[in-house]
Amino acid sequence: MALVPRPRFAPTFRPHDPRLRRRGLAIGIDIGGTKVAAGVVDAEGHVLSRARRATPGSQPREVERVIAELVDELSADHRISSVGIGAAGWMDLGGGTVLFSPHLAWRNEPLRDNLEKLLRRRVHLANDADAAAWAEWRFGAGRHESHLVCITLGTGIGGAMVLAGRLERGRYGVAGEYGHQIIVPGGHRCECGNRGCWEQYASGNALGREARELARANSPVAQELLRAVGGIPDAITGAVVTQLAREGDAACRELLEDVGEWLGLGLANLAAALDPGTFVIGGGLCDAGELLLAPARRAFARNLTGRGFRPPARIERAALGPEAGLIGAADLSRVNLRSHGGVR
Repeated sequence: MALVPRPRFAPTFRPHDPRLRRRGLAIGIDIGGTKVAAGVVDAEGHVLSRARRATPGSQPREVERVIAELVDELSADHRISSVGIGAAGWMDLGGGTVLFSPHLAWRNEPLRDNLEKLLRRRVHLANDADAAAWAEWRFGAGRHESHLVCITLGTGIGGAMVLAGRLERGRYGVAGEYGHQIIVPGGHRCECGNRGCWEQYASGNALGREARELARANSPVAQELLRAVGGIPDAITGAVVTQLAREGDAACRELLEDVGEWLGLGLANLAAALDPGTFVIGGGLCDAGELLLAPARRAFARNLTGRGFRPPARIERAALGPEAGLIGAADLSRVNLRSHGGVR
């Protein structure tokens, strides 16, 4: 049986190490299913310049070509020390191979070596949720927290944990799939193949599904929803529900409250296992703000194991928005370049 290699790095990182400032600028690239976003990021987490392209397809060479174009464009006016890549999927512990990506045709793809040859620069690979969590810990809502769990609410649920300056990736590098904890045995079918996964109840997709069911039933409380989409229930998305809720629609607010309750329940489960000081909640669904987070906090407090006898974790909204992934990817590449510390 082949042994899985241990990561080649020291486990800790000092966030205010002055050597990071001397590393200069890094490029962060966030690869999504529809777009590739890139930015030049300084040592304080500021994005100085931006560029983007449509995701060209799922084949590795096509994506590598777009990455090269973005790096060439952004490095024309900046002296770049390294490049960080964030993408959905599983990376090996050595940080060089994409084991699996749900959006792209990457299966055991040696992406780091390919890109380093193409770009003639040092490259670091990271899971996109890991990159976002790192950014929030370094520069955002979790900046002063030693034990941070970051949850990203989009079509599904992503997650990552930073523990005392280290991304906690697990023995094989695939930790953080919090959205697939089974929270309702026998519940809604998940794309992963199981039933009752948390992301089937506390994500943007879950919010849209519940709203569409309400609209298809022609419920009197769903009339505003139907008007917003021209009477077509299938056009209802989580974003539509969130916007109407922010405008005061009672039904949409109730739907968001339900999702918030499921979010809080899942966070209580994670707190029992991981005991973080802070949960940072990001992703598109967080546009709902306190309409989502307030019921989540109530459900969390109600379901927390040992409630009343232990300090509860704080639940905070992410501070860096949709650029957290590219900021974190850039910073991870800079940290990796410094000493192979905590990331490669």
